[in-house]
Amino acid sequence: MNLRHLEHLLAVADTGSFSRAAGRLFITQSALSRSIQGLEEELGGPLLDRLGKRNTLTPLGLEVVERARPILRDLEALRDSARLLQQGDLGRISVGLGSGPAALLTIPLLTTVARDYPSLRVSVTQGPAELLVMQLRNRQCDALVVDLRRVVPAPDLQIEALAEQRAGFIVRAGHPLAGATRVSLAQVLTYPVACTPLSDEVIRLMVDQFGLQAHPSEMVRLECDDVAALLAAVEQSDAVFLGVHAAARAGMESGRLVLLPLHPDMRARARYAVITLAGRTTAPAMASFREILQTHLLDDALQPGAA
Repeated sequence: MNLRHLEHLLAVADTGSFSRAAGRLFITQSALSRSIQGLEEELGGPLLDRLGKRNTLTPLGLEVVERARPILRDLEALRDSARLLQQGDLGRISVGLGSGPAALLTIPLLTTVARDYPSLRVSVTQGPAELLVMQLRNRQCDALVVDLRRVVPAPDLQIEALAEQRAGFIVRAGHPLAGATRVSLAQVLTYPVACTPLSDEVIRLMVDQFGLQAHPSEMVRLECDDVAALLAAVEQSDAVFLGVHAAARAGMESGRLVLLPLHPDMRARARYAVITLAGRTTAPAMASFREILQTHLLDDALQPGAA
């Protein structure tokens, strides 16, 4: 049995489309169709039900896909091991960062690598968690640090939850609310709220605590995946940033930004996670990446059970 045929079947199963699968594999749709047909002939039965533009797995197809996944993961791990043994140094690592982690980690990561790990090659990609997970599965990233709530658990994903990060409302030092000793959400909402896209779970927690006024459709006026851009807008206007404290640490330490004393205190927290592919060989550079993660992310985090 040709392992390439199994890779082709998994691509169709994962995308649900011959055209998208062919694009992922960089082959033509006709070549992909011939590959699947050859596998069906070898196994003696149809693997896909083709209903118009939809392609769903038959019972045989489901069985083949379930058995093929660990085989192909082991094959990829073998390739990774061979590659790493040939490198003889730290090698390279490609990291995907969600909006919150990107604000906390991008500059420290690049600075630390340039200063302390000159033989390490690092590539950083920023974007929505859903897109980054797709890139991880396509072997375009070695590891992700993203919002845990925006990742759907799956057998091929190894998810390592990190400690929670405090979140709140942050304004410029000269903001009308900056000198208050206690601020309500109603007061905050008289100004434009700026934040990154919120997960469904965070939205639910916010609405449960504060009511429908805390739903993004009612509350958020400025939405962007770039935390630095949001904070820049907050420093130059009366907009209010909603996000993790650590993302605005530099501005607060310099006195340019101020954390509002919200009452009642916000219960929602940011929950980040390191995501890797299950069974994939870990590059030597991952150890260095985890050291950087410990220094610049976990040190600011709430420990489990902390208020």
